[in-house]
Amino acid sequence: MHIDIDKDVCIGAGQCALAAPGVFTQDDDGYSTLLPGGRDGDPMAREAARACPVAAITVSETAG
Repeated sequence: MHIDIDKDVCIGAGQCALAAPGVFTQDDDGYSTLLPGGRDGDPMAREAARACPVAAITVSETAG
């Protein structure tokens, strides 16, 4: 699973961190960031992407 956060689009609503606290957190400025090691296969990552009000998160399957 690959998770991408478009930092130019993120508005810091925090819905990702609420939906998937094991994957996302917010940086000092309130914008979304990935937790180290938190991205591997967490099913809530897709829910967090859906919850983002500005669609700043993309979750895709990796080949292989």
